[in-house]
Amino acid sequence: MTYELAIGDRAYSSWSLRGWLLFDAFGLPVRVRRARLYTDELPALLADFAPARTVPAMKTPAGTVVAESLAIAEELASRHPEAGIWPADPEHRAVARALAAEMHAGFGALRSHCPMNLRVSYEGCDPPEAVQADLARLGRIWAEARARCGTDGPWLCGPYSAADVFFAPVAARIAGYGLAAGTEAQAYVAAHIAHPSFRRWRAMGSVDGEDQEAYVRPYPQKPWPGPAPLPARAVADGVAENDACPYSGAPVTDLLEIEGRIFGFCNPFCRDKTVADPEAWPAFMALLRHREGS
Repeated sequence: MTYELAIGDRAYSSWSLRGWLLFDAFGLPVRVRRARLYTDELPALLADFAPARTVPAMKTPAGTVVAESLAIAEELASRHPEAGIWPADPEHRAVARALAAEMHAGFGALRSHCPMNLRVSYEGCDPPEAVQADLARLGRIWAEARARCGTDGPWLCGPYSAADVFFAPVAARIAGYGLAAGTEAQAYVAAHIAHPSFRRWRAMGSVDGEDQEAYVRPYPQKPWPGPAPLPARAVADGVAENDACPYSGAPVTDLLEIEGRIFGFCNPFCRDKTVADPEAWPAFMALLRHREGS
């Protein structure tokens, strides 16, 4: 029972991030089909997801197309109640749904002034008043949600839910542009950019195509504020310790070096996403640590 999901560039497509998190963060099976934004690839892909006009778009195992991330969240939650996409408590679920709906429709100033770009981190953004108003609103509704739900963990309405999925790109913007937020809001942002699924998405986004110049901004750059990845690099030569790719099980063709050791993957993308953030990939880390202890 595998779904299909149409997405755009991982580094830039904030709505695609939401759609994908609804699968990866909740352990639901999906086959991803990606197209580059602002090219003929996107309409060609969406032709297979008609009548969807934008990404993300989901195709159910029976072939029904569901467009828009909020609709995808609701449909997956109804099909997979065990996944915990929405909070189990009815009052907490009401809060979460209201948050997701406001995010789906609002915060246009922040979105426009600070488009998501997971490949860089800026400083000196100096956001205008409208963006500051959006940030103040975010801090308020986040704090009120946590208070109403009695949350003492990192997320808004108890365990990680669709409400948090919808704010993941906002957290990426606050982190990536170095935007000012209160202590509690910054802790929420830090939880997002350390989340395993977010780290996997960002690792893939850093290597799955050329830069999109439309998203570049003229601010000084600084290191990405998330967890520092283990140092690894692609290499052309060497003998891999493994015969099969840790993700596909296919024979290895492309190599990386980490901690003075060589591991192989079935294609350059599998290798490069691992180089970008080795700890984001449990299958690779299990291989690395198993070989360490053997």
